[in-house]
Amino acid sequence: MENFIPDIYQKNIYDIDYMRLKRMGIKCLLFDLDNTLVPVKTDLPPQKLKELFLYLEDYFKVIIVSNSNRKRLIPFKEGLNVDVAASARKPSKKKYLKIMQIYKFKEHEMAAIGDQLLTDIWGANRVGITSILISPIGEYEKFGTKINRFLEKFVYHNLKRKNILIKGKFYE
Repeated sequence: MENFIPDIYQKNIYDIDYMRLKRMGIKCLLFDLDNTLVPVKTDLPPQKLKELFLYLEDYFKVIIVSNSNRKRLIPFKEGLNVDVAASARKPSKKKYLKIMQIYKFKEHEMAAIGDQLLTDIWGANRVGITSILISPIGEYEKFGTKINRFLEKFVYHNLKRKNILIKGKFYE
């Protein structure tokens, strides 16, 4: 169960204390796309997200790491001026390790931010990256995500029973 426990749990990407991450030595932020940055059916980055990313680029290397295909990510790559890693197959370690190799970051210099325990958090925890869970921002989800959410309920239940992670009880 410890593989599914995030290091930080916040309501959304705008509530994260990025300067605290900077003080912790984080140099690279890996963001999930769907239901983390934007709802699944959103095709372009909204202004508020552009402003956040403009702020973050002064302090971090920012990369979108998504299980979505490259075509889905291109408007966000261009609109946010960030690098992307498409078809990541999270929770696989492969894309995370490739990013570490390409950008020369160590595990302790990276944080991954996402809305799913079974993909984003487990993937980050598998390679020793700081994991940050946020609540999903959209209602609609793809079929594969619906399956993950069903399984995620059991993980949340077990973690809540042990008073380790309670859905909606945020922490840093």
